[in-house]
Amino acid sequence: MPKIKLEIVTAERLVLSEDVDYVSAPGIDGVLGILPRHAPLVTALNVGELHYKKDGAEFNYAIGGGFMQVRPDKVTVLADSAERADEIDEMRAEQARERAKRLLQDKPHADVEFTRIEQAMRRAEIRLRVARRKRGSQRPTDRGES
Repeated sequence: MPKIKLEIVTAERLVLSEDVDYVSAPGIDGVLGILPRHAPLVTALNVGELHYKKDGAEFNYAIGGGFMQVRPDKVTVLADSAERADEIDEMRAEQARERAKRLLQDKPHADVEFTRIEQAMRRAEIRLRVARRKRGSQRPTDRGES
């Protein structure tokens, strides 16, 4: 079966570089599924979950938005942030979600501040979902390393 190169990059580091079977990413207009030989594409990414499959195993990342470039043989994700499930501190993510919930309930906010708080809550919820999915599966090969 043909593979497609997946690279996930943040400003701080190269997060992942692997040949994979399938990529699913949170595009601004919905979830995008990418297989080898996909038509070229450039799109913005929302905060959400990025999944990829390799040799029958599925791997998950929490993505903090960014951009994705797709070529027939390569997917490059330029992410604002990207974390593997085992890199996520569940307690910190839960605290961030609770803090954002309190801020939203406490007082009226300007539109910009409200949007920023909502985004922080969404990022925390995605991080929790990815971490908890990993904890539930506990696949020893789910390291996301090349």
